[in-house]
Parts: sequence; structure tokens; C-alpha cells
Amino acid sequence: MAVSVAGRRIGRRELLGALVAAVLINLIGALGVPFTTPDSAWFQALEKPWFYPPGAAFGIVWPVLFSLMGIAAYLVYRRGLGERAVTVALGLFALQMALNVAWSPAFFAARELLLALGIIVVLWVLIVATIAAFARVDRRAAALLVPYLAWVTFAAVLNYSIWALN
Repeated sequence: MAVSVAGRRIGRRELLGALVAAVLINLIGALGVPFTTPDSAWFQALEKPWFYPPGAAFGIVWPVLFSLMGIAAYLVYRRGLGERAVTVALGLFALQMALNVAWSPAFFAARELLLALGIIVVLWVLIVATIAAFARVDRRAAALLVPYLAWVTFAAVLNYSIWALN
């Protein structure tokens, strides 16, 4: 069985691979969830900027972004780990994922707003590097990371604003 996407036939194996990658990245991304405590008295007491989104937005946006990231990583991975460009791209991807997961404990558990800001700035740089590396392998994969970069840009501004206000 195959389906057609944008005029290109995609087989069951490719669809399954993309789905598994999306689920895997969502599971990795969820590692930070136990540390994320927006209902805590500490977080509630923080002054937040006027543009702070409703809490439900985070629970909607992150799974979508993690799914796009998983599909992007799969598109790169399927080119073959024997290619240096693929291993570099996936190495950068793994590094930025580690920083993504590290942000929540720094912000919520350690309550270190400035440390969290430093992490998210480095994360932003690594996402840009990952997009460039993915583009060398598969431009579609790079494009799938652009919404993630946009959201992390917003999150960095939000993190900075919370730090500055408090």
C-alpha cells in the first residue's frame, strides 16, 4: 500500500518510519514534562508579560512541533548513516534535543530564570545549525524545523521577559 503526498508516492514502510520517529521525539521531548510546573505557587507568583499565552497553548504546540521534528529527523536518517552530512545533522539534532529537555528543569525545578535563558539561547543557535545541516541532506526536513525555530524564538523572548520582570 502506498499513498500519494505532493505528487510523490510514499510506501507503508516510509509512513511507519516517520510515525515511529514522531512518537520517539515526542517521548524524548516529554522527559522535561515532570519538571514543568506552571501551576506551582512559585510560577504563579511570577510576573508575566502581557503576551504570555494561555497554558493550554503549550500542550497543543509542543506535540505538533515534536512530531514535525521527528518526521524531519526521519527524512534525514533515511538518507543513510554512512553519509557524513547525515551523521553531522543528526548529531546536531540530538544535541539540540538534549538542550530542549534541559530547559524545563533549569526554569521550573531549579528556578534559575537566567540559566534557562542561557540554555534557550544556545538551543536557538543549535536549531539554526540543525536547520542548515538538515538542508544539506533534505530541504523538506529543514523546512519542517522552521516552526520549531519560530516557537523557540518566542519562548526565548518570553523567558527573557519573565526574567526581566522578576
